[in-house]
Amino acid sequence: MLATIYNAILYQPLFNLLVWLYNVIPGHDIGLAIIALTVIIKLILYPFTLQSIRAQKAMQELQPKLEAIKKKYKDNKEKLSLEMMNLYKNNKVNPLSSCLPLLIQLPFLIAVYQVFRQGLSNGSFDLLYPFVANPGAIDPHFLGSIDLAAPQIVLAILAGAGQFWQAKMLQAKRPPTTPSGKLIPGAKDESMMATMNKQMMYMMPLMTVIIGMRLPGGLTLYWLVTTVLTGVMQLWLFRKKDNKADGGSASTPAVIEGEVVK
Repeated sequence: MLATIYNAILYQPLFNLLVWLYNVIPGHDIGLAIIALTVIIKLILYPFTLQSIRAQKAMQELQPKLEAIKKKYKDNKEKLSLEMMNLYKNNKVNPLSSCLPLLIQLPFLIAVYQVFRQGLSNGSFDLLYPFVANPGAIDPHFLGSIDLAAPQIVLAILAGAGQFWQAKMLQAKRPPTTPSGKLIPGAKDESMMATMNKQMMYMMPLMTVIIGMRLPGGLTLYWLVTTVLTGVMQLWLFRKKDNKADGGSASTPAVIEGEVVK
């Protein structure tokens, strides 16, 4: 039952859309069809992606205040939880709002993966809608030379590089220090989190490259374009927010001796 609903709502529509794009794009280039499909999916998921980026940015900006609260109420767990909830509430931030949109996008990724692995590779066109012409066979080559049915190392490396660029924009800010370069009390936890974020910034792209080298080039191309589009959205949103902050009169809070000073 669930498989039938999944095929009807996700797999079959995406499969038909990709074949239709392949039919109408001049030159019948499957790579260009995949890029067009990726853009369409990103437009559909745009509200969720935007919500996720905003939530990640907000959590990044709240990190110094969170660490100050943790330092101040480290011996009072109940007060700590209350103050953290108040901080989220006052800043209108939901800690889970950065994860939920990603979960919504996951079924699309699985469906696209199955389209490339099953629909195109096996030439199974029995699920085509009546108004979508059956191409008979699909040429897996992108730009006439890149076989997207086989793993492509270059695309995997580019996908990893794109993810590194995207993750670097979300890297935690450097913890506050004294003029001599020493950490201000209460910033050690923040320093540890920044270190963990930095490790993840390198590990995730590396995993993307390793996994991408084993997947069909078509799926790696999809992941590459998705990553680049998400990175561009992040860059646009962050610059827009930074420009508003520069134009405002409020100053950025500082963390001193574990307290938030305005």
